[in-house]
Amino acid sequence: MPVQYAVHTPANQNSSLPQDAKRREFLYLATVATTAIGVISLAWPFIDQMNPSSDVIAAGGPLTVDIAKLEPGQQIVVTWRGRPIFIVHRTPEAIAVLKATANLERLRDPQSLALQQPSYAANWSRSVKPEFAVLVGICTHLGCVPSYRPTVAADWPGGYLCQCHGSKYDLAGRVFRGVPAPYNLPVPPYRYENDTTLVIGDNPPGAAFSLEDVEQL
Repeated sequence: MPVQYAVHTPANQNSSLPQDAKRREFLYLATVATTAIGVISLAWPFIDQMNPSSDVIAAGGPLTVDIAKLEPGQQIVVTWRGRPIFIVHRTPEAIAVLKATANLERLRDPQSLALQQPSYAANWSRSVKPEFAVLVGICTHLGCVPSYRPTVAADWPGGYLCQCHGSKYDLAGRVFRGVPAPYNLPVPPYRYENDTTLVIGDNPPGAAFSLEDVEQL
């Protein structure tokens, strides 16, 4: 059985103890609170410095993508620096259409003269390897994301349609004539780490290119 203790207080202290205790408790809590605020104020600059700055976050690092299972005719979409990146495994038929004179006559910039791609992708396929396209999936008209329409038909070479205002691109990201978009889809900096691995955001050795270099995103 617990031992009971009785606390006896002299009669002349009965009224003063509760008030003194409350005062001491208030002063203690106020001191603790003030100290805590001071510590937080001092610590915040150091905590803030440990977070990445906005420009570092915006810059983004290279993105490694495995394309080993990407079948001919298929597209995957990854996000790099907040932008959709289209990666397409072009079929032999699609590759043939890209070089066809009939297709070139439909395009505004068939030779990729506008700076919308790095020098190592300024060719007929706008890519490092003809079978794979790597494009920034943002329409150069008003920034919409075009839809993938790969099926080749008599009146359609396969490519992209921006349903917002009707801009069209072929499977190399080259813009058609007579549509609102003024430029080809940008090609981001990229390189192959090996036959089945892409590195988005990193140039091949000896090359220097940034998305900030293009005419328009």
